[in-house]
Amino acid sequence: MLQSMRPDPTFHPSAQLAMEAEPEHIAYTVLLSPDRSRPDALAVIDVDPQSAAYGTVINRLDMPCTGDEFHHFGWNACSSALSPMSGHAFVQRRYLVIPGIRSSRIYIVDTQPDPRAPKLVKTIEPEEVMRKTGYSRPHTVHCGPEGIYISTLGGGGADGTQGPPGVFIMDCESFEILGRWEIDRGPQKLHYDFWWNLPRDYMVSSEWGLPPQFENGIVAEDLLANKYGHALHFWNLRERTHLQTIDLGANHQMALEVRPAHDPTKEYGFLGVVVDTTNLEGSIWTWYRENGTFHAKKTATIPPEPADAGQLPALLKGFGAVPPLISDIDLSLDDRFLYVACWGTGELRQYDVTDPMKPALAGSVRIGGIAQHAAHPGGKPFGGGPQMTEISRDGKRVYFTNSLYSTWDQQFYPDGVPGAQVMCHVGAQGGITLDPNYFVDFGSDYGAHQIRLQGGDCSTDSFCYPSA
Repeated sequence: MLQSMRPDPTFHPSAQLAMEAEPEHIAYTVLLSPDRSRPDALAVIDVDPQSAAYGTVINRLDMPCTGDEFHHFGWNACSSALSPMSGHAFVQRRYLVIPGIRSSRIYIVDTQPDPRAPKLVKTIEPEEVMRKTGYSRPHTVHCGPEGIYISTLGGGGADGTQGPPGVFIMDCESFEILGRWEIDRGPQKLHYDFWWNLPRDYMVSSEWGLPPQFENGIVAEDLLANKYGHALHFWNLRERTHLQTIDLGANHQMALEVRPAHDPTKEYGFLGVVVDTTNLEGSIWTWYRENGTFHAKKTATIPPEPADAGQLPALLKGFGAVPPLISDIDLSLDDRFLYVACWGTGELRQYDVTDPMKPALAGSVRIGGIAQHAAHPGGKPFGGGPQMTEISRDGKRVYFTNSLYSTWDQQFYPDGVPGAQVMCHVGAQGGITLDPNYFVDFGSDYGAHQIRLQGGDCSTDSFCYPSA
């Protein structure tokens, strides 16, 4: 009984203490069926370099339905449970919450008693999600002190355009959907990512587009007319009310991943913007709070790369260049290095963000890419480009996969994006190198998207106490 009343040992008060934890031994990666002909799946990968099965899939959990399109997923509980305001201090990081972004179905997977053999324990049908929230297309999963927060990309109706998307809350023990999070959403009409600073009591969210703008591929006319999302929203976390909108400018299309500093004493974070329609460059923005008001500044840009039209898919032939297409960013737990996935050019960039207003390029690797098709250093071809990125707690390893979204994969990489996962080693003073011996091949039947590491990682946990 006493054992059950202690916090999960994978919960850490501060990011610095989390960095001292035992390295991960397994990784969980969601797989999707690009043509929806087979069920999506959860792959379990051995990432222990001392294991004979290192870098291989040791288990795969196939789901009972087809057409889900697995995308982002998360834990039922994490270090945020150590918040002084938490009502769930003794929950475990045990269950994976996996939404289907196309079906609006949600699966609950139990990783105990054997983390190498997870089991499906509950399925929440889309009708229940819609009935209790009015939302569809569940996307990002974050564990918070009050429960599980899930952002959505669609509102009501078959096409998800009846009313704006938003965030809903799920109980982290019963997995019952409690309802919408927002009390007053203000002018927010689009949604994508969200995260927070728990002690400072604010949340930040970003924008992509509504389901008709992404489900059947990128809509070129909407992109050129600047109709995708281009704003950040800031919220009072406790009151669940909208505070402020920062419009980045309509040319900064698709404001996607938000990554706040892990140390809650730091009131800043980063945002990746996919493309500037005036010049095809991608950009990194630093947002921060000063005297109670939020601000955002473009602090790094990544230019497009010229390419012969013969190397380009139909969508890009008229431009004669490959945009970087920043599809993910991730921040190491010490808030030192920001990783930027350039899915179009096939580059993973590492920036030193010790000064968050002046990101300095510290490292880069090339693999895949629309024009370059750079092979893995182990010699294997790599479809797509660096996409969903996950950093080990100690900051020494960076894992990434290669699928963005099935219909977008087909538009930008018509030769296919067979699912793959690779890993970079990080130098003590920066710099990254691809591990030539780590290449997880999921085969052409699957695309590979987000990764979760056993015990937590850099885009899962929220910390409530400062790093000493």
